[in-house]
Amino acid sequence: MKKWIVRALVVLVLAYVAAIGWVYYIMRLPPARFAKQFARLPMASMMMLPFESMWMRARAGTLNTGDAGPDFELPTLDKTQKVKLSDLRGKPVLLVFGSYT
Repeated sequence: MKKWIVRALVVLVLAYVAAIGWVYYIMRLPPARFAKQFARLPMASMMMLPFESMWMRARAGTLNTGDAGPDFELPTLDKTQKVKLSDLRGKPVLLVFGSYT
């Protein structure tokens, strides 16, 4: 009986470590793929796994204060043209990320 309990615990620990690895892998995916995969993840997994610390590590990025930001392109509010970050080099730029809904 003792052997069976030890084997069961080993299997549970391995499953837990595999789940952590899989969720971390999902967190490292590009945003569109991440959203698609994460939508299928059960909500309970966020309570059972070290979600916040994994998220902070997976999405930390490599930019430091003073580094040039990655170039990207966005449409203007009226959607008539596109603005590229690199076109604004040398001018002050304020980027605000968030949700206002």
